[in-house]
Amino acid sequence: MAKVESKANQSQGMLMFKLNMQQQLFAIGTLKVREIVPYQPTTQIPYSHHHVVGTVTIRGKTIPVIDMPGAIGFRPIQPEEYSNTYLIVTDCLRTVVAFMVRSIEKIIECNWRSIEPAPESAGKDVFVTGIARFEDQIVQMLDVELLLSKIYPQYESATIPMVTDVERELLKQMNILLVDDSSIARKQLSDALDSINISYHISNNGLDALDKMRTAAANGQAFDLLVSDIEMPGLDGYELAFEVQNDKSLNHCYRILHTSLSSEISVDRAHQVGAHDALEKFNAGELVKSMLKGAKSINDQLVA
Repeated sequence: MAKVESKANQSQGMLMFKLNMQQQLFAIGTLKVREIVPYQPTTQIPYSHHHVVGTVTIRGKTIPVIDMPGAIGFRPIQPEEYSNTYLIVTDCLRTVVAFMVRSIEKIIECNWRSIEPAPESAGKDVFVTGIARFEDQIVQMLDVELLLSKIYPQYESATIPMVTDVERELLKQMNILLVDDSSIARKQLSDALDSINISYHISNNGLDALDKMRTAAANGQAFDLLVSDIEMPGLDGYELAFEVQNDKSLNHCYRILHTSLSSEISVDRAHQVGAHDALEKFNAGELVKSMLKGAKSINDQLVA
């Protein structure tokens, strides 16, 4: 099987479309989009979710079709309307699906830093993650991963993190270093970030990581996020965090330690030596949530 090219360093635009009769604009990031095709007749799937209208075959691949308006709470698209719709074929959460929408508008370049977060008063599980503006119109950014997790609950996994387009763009701005002496653990960490198209550097021990960090800082490319195992020979995670905290050229870096040991003492000590966060076991969702916390903290300092 051919290796899938990473999208980590690709720029992301915004695909705008309409879902309801009120002509509201919605959008998703273009990195998720494989292609856009006019509606094709579907084959129904017995016992499928009620927002899955069937499957289509595109380029030899059978793809489920989801009624996007119905899935996010609008009036579902009626069968007699299907012939006038479009299918947005997406690839996210390692799954290819097609979303049926009422019309396609256009693809535009987007300044992701200018996107406003969805108001907290809207609730916890709303499908809108951000608000953008285009030609005096409001554009609502949709959380495709959240939508998929509601239709396919198995996607709420410890191995595949869920991020919005806005969160992904924030992480893409960060210079990230992953450190672990275990090849299996390094693969877990890298797989988690590869799955959401985030670039990173990697090191297999604390001494090498510290050297990489000092070299990067000297070259004006200091690391922003450090994710390190605690239990490592030589310079362990505690010592690495302590060294970084006490080096003025490095200590702006947000430091996350993780461990396979179920020990509150390990977590307490992690905070004592200068780690901002400590995770007691590997969980991709918790890891990325912690990284986002650090990225937001760094971004807030830059804006202030």
